[in-house]
Amino acid sequence: MPAGIQLTAPVPGWAIDADVVVVGSGVAGLTTALRCAAAGLRTVVVTKARLDDGSTRWAQGGIAAALGEGDTPEQHLSDTLVAGAGLCDEEAVRTLVTEGPDAVRRLIGTGARFDTSATGDLQLTREGGHHRRRIAHAGGDATGAEISRALVDAVREASLRTVENALVLDLLKDEHGNTSGVTLHVMGEGQHDGVGAVRAPAVVLATGGMGQVFSATTNPAVSTGDGVALALRAGAEVSDLEFVQFHPTVLFLGAGSEGQQPLVSEAVRGEGAHLVDADGVRFMLDQHELAELAPRDIVAKGIMRRMRERGAEHMYLDARHFGAQMWATRFPTILAACRSHGIDPVTEPIPVAPAAHYASGGVVTDLRGRTTVPGLYACGEVACTGVHGANRLASNSLLEGLVFAERIAADIAAVAAAPRPVPAAASSVARPAPARAQPAALLPLIAPEARLTIQRIMSEGAGVLRSATSLGVAAEALEAVFQDALRPKDPGKPAQPGVESWETSNLLCVARVLVAAALEREETRGCHWRDDFPERDETDWRRHLVVRLGTGRALELSRTDTAAFPAVHPAHSAHPVDPPVPREPSP
Repeated sequence: MPAGIQLTAPVPGWAIDADVVVVGSGVAGLTTALRCAAAGLRTVVVTKARLDDGSTRWAQGGIAAALGEGDTPEQHLSDTLVAGAGLCDEEAVRTLVTEGPDAVRRLIGTGARFDTSATGDLQLTREGGHHRRRIAHAGGDATGAEISRALVDAVREASLRTVENALVLDLLKDEHGNTSGVTLHVMGEGQHDGVGAVRAPAVVLATGGMGQVFSATTNPAVSTGDGVALALRAGAEVSDLEFVQFHPTVLFLGAGSEGQQPLVSEAVRGEGAHLVDADGVRFMLDQHELAELAPRDIVAKGIMRRMRERGAEHMYLDARHFGAQMWATRFPTILAACRSHGIDPVTEPIPVAPAAHYASGGVVTDLRGRTTVPGLYACGEVACTGVHGANRLASNSLLEGLVFAERIAADIAAVAAAPRPVPAAASSVARPAPARAQPAALLPLIAPEARLTIQRIMSEGAGVLRSATSLGVAAEALEAVFQDALRPKDPGKPAQPGVESWETSNLLCVARVLVAAALEREETRGCHWRDDFPERDETDWRRHLVVRLGTGRALELSRTDTAAFPAVHPAHSAHPVDPPVPREPSP
């Protein structure tokens, strides 16, 4: 049967057979892979760069869980629901906060070394939106790097098969529409080279975010929305993509700076740093009861408002009172990053401004990580589990990757162990379709030089501040990029298949979806800020927007009837029994 909409790419020249292929090597991907391998499944990990080059290693603040004395999952749940601004799925959040503490303990058992006190207890700190100290950290501000190290070491010790420097292209399906693997392109020389395939009945997308769709972001260069774009082309649904979290305190490197920007962790404010303007005035005191520790959307908006009032390009984060010793021991990574750009936070305030940081939305999943495509799972930032709602609570992302990775692995193992029905017309289970089934439609490739154009369109029209005018201009400009690819000015020089054109095509895909959803949502909620609709609308807009890519390559956008998280329909479930039950709206 047709494999759906696909990128233009060469026919695969090699193939690997497996039980499960995990795409991505952050906390979500490697945890899933380790659990699947422990269940006896032939597991292959595909990653775009090296195993330790994903977004996880850049996480500075830490991982949130109710591990401290007096803290409870209920308190963690309450803080998460408040941050999510009415669009969290309470069942998903309850799953996160109740299973989270043990998941962190298992991570420690895997080898992750968190910072501890002299008595051996975990050192916990606070971040924005948290009413208690519940953030575990490692190496002061190098938590992600330590988690990545521990998981990569475990993967290597388990001798899992890995394919590094590989960009995933498209999903493969068998004649029944079930997942049967992925196509991918391996860059450079090695055991595999060029376009190939990993054939497996279960595919887990753990590809991270899409921050590179904006000019300035905290995300690494590999975060080009590949997983969301692949899922859309395969027929999966995505939701809440308009809710892009802009981290409030990113080191300001100048108005024209582009690409990955240094993050100044929320934990710096958690330890007592103050946001001030050029005159040293703390402007967050009258904005929220938690002042600088308000949820990220509120802090980002507070900074942007003050910038508007003062006609400034940035504000300042003042932590001079920490002293040199605290900076060196608690925040060595941030201290080094600041000093490398000529700023010494020990003696001067740090210039900061919001930049794209985290996608709260993504590929719709149920509580086992299953998408609307049979056999296709999603985990981590690429997924939309309902945990984050309209705005992610600080340091919930690493925890989400851990908890839902374990659930996905358990589901895949259960499916593999269940008796498989024999098709009536055959004596055995149908083998996967050929590596390149006839596609229903091929997407036009977008030339690599359009990447900067897309990023500037998005930063100018769909950044922290949005309006019908800015979003409309962005939508028209993105459509022009798409139409130029359909009808190139020089038909004799079309974009050629390759990593840069595939990445740019993915960026355009997610940019168009994000702008369409942001234009449709006529309210301000969480990290979606509409200048022309400044209030939260609980009557008409406590809803989720769901997007599919139609067979004619057009976006199909719909709104849910209630605040209930979009359910993964049982007919699309890969699990043979116990299909998911549609969830009730959060209170």
